[in-house]
Amino acid sequence: MAVALGGLGLLRGRLRLRLAAAAASPPSSSFSFSSSSSSSCLGPRAAVRRGAAARPAAGRSYGSEAKEEEELRVRYLDDEHKGIVVLGLNRSHAKNALNKNLLKMMSKAVDALKSDKKVRTVIFRSEVPGIFCAGADLKERAKMHSSEVGSFVSKARATINEMANLPVPTIAAIDGTALGGGLELALACDIRVAASCAKMGLVETKLAIIPGAGGTQRLPRTIGVSLAKELIFSARIVDGEEAKSIGLISHVVEQNEAGDAAYRRALALAREFLPQGPVAMRVAKLAINQGMEVDLVTGLAIEEACYAQTIPTKDRIEGLLAFKEKRPPRYKGE
Repeated sequence: MAVALGGLGLLRGRLRLRLAAAAASPPSSSFSFSSSSSSSCLGPRAAVRRGAAARPAAGRSYGSEAKEEEELRVRYLDDEHKGIVVLGLNRSHAKNALNKNLLKMMSKAVDALKSDKKVRTVIFRSEVPGIFCAGADLKERAKMHSSEVGSFVSKARATINEMANLPVPTIAAIDGTALGGGLELALACDIRVAASCAKMGLVETKLAIIPGAGGTQRLPRTIGVSLAKELIFSARIVDGEEAKSIGLISHVVEQNEAGDAAYRRALALAREFLPQGPVAMRVAKLAINQGMEVDLVTGLAIEEACYAQTIPTKDRIEGLLAFKEKRPPRYKGE
């Protein structure tokens, strides 16, 4: 019992360090697919723009516009969407396949976001019509020496873990095909939204390898062990409707003419998050993530430690005052 209590004390100590940071601070290989599997999710307007390197996002204005040639476009939304950041994969010539450069850009972007107090929600999407992410860049992989492969997969795994550990809510908007590392990227997000025509699967066993960027761990935690084994063993690809039925995604939407229905739904979800207390959002995510990895008793202790971090905040007082005065609260993340 003493040992257990000591361990719990250590856990609480570690939690306090992570919670203090939260309060203070605001891939693997993939099997290739044919163009038909991606074009089936293109709306008429998106199909016309298929040859373009990038597209505008639902006609919204952005505080920061990325250059057209950048493989990862980082956008900070303005006006009523202020606080939402959109990370857009933009390797149209390679179906957004994950290569060394893209992973480096993703890691750099995530590193900047995790310490930005103004960021409230992050949306991961594709700037390429009909595609989310095809997985690892197999052309680059084919040129690697066998000794380099393990290092690349480790980098992909670490980058996707960094995404999963962002302190704010994350949403994957899947408007096209997400295979292998592409689906692993989506699995690292808190919430997944997909078009009904989107195709998803961990197909690595077709290449005589296994998912290496978290797929073997996050998929069974998402849909259950038995079904995850079935999908990985068979390398099966599912569409948005089936993905919703098995719990792989939270929301499924019919594709629109622009080919960005999932992104629009993700944006609507992100807007629902904006009015809530920033500190509370961060510690709620931490409490859930940490609690799901332990037994219930320890999980409740984690919840207690997380709740304690909200008590001394100015936002909590503002919430009570706003309730009393019957007005919307004005949270500052303090």
